[in-house]
Amino acid sequence: LSFYFWQVSGGDDEIQQLQKALLDYLDENTEIDASLVFSRKFYVAQWFRDTTMETEKAIKSQKDEDSSEGTHHAKDVETTGQIMHRAESRKKFLRSIIKTAPSQFSTLKINSDTVDYEDACLIVRYLASMRPFAQSFDIYLTQ
Repeated sequence: LSFYFWQVSGGDDEIQQLQKALLDYLDENTEIDASLVFSRKFYVAQWFRDTTMETEKAIKSQKDEDSSEGTHHAKDVETTGQIMHRAESRKKFLRSIIKTAPSQFSTLKINSDTVDYEDACLIVRYLASMRPFAQSFDIYLTQ
């Protein structure tokens, strides 16, 4: 798994490479467990939904800041454009996965190294920790 972290430049690239690795693992093991086909589709749909929700929240926060301050309009427009560009690149990545049949997905691998069960579990835990609920879980417990 460490090669995935060495090859990424950080941020969205890291997340997308981990998502590709997880989806590749699920694709390789669908013959063993047919429920992995559903899991693969669920993850793609969830990540697409997350991208849409994050974009809406970011744009809403930009509009709220713009209406409250009103002095940094050019900076806010540029930031909103960056938010939209990042969201579109994520969605493009997910659409390419949706259009690709699961058996063809293995040809999209970045490296010939495969992910084993332990690595897949680690990737799932890492990606789950990036979700808003997981990040705010300590706050819920303290309250």
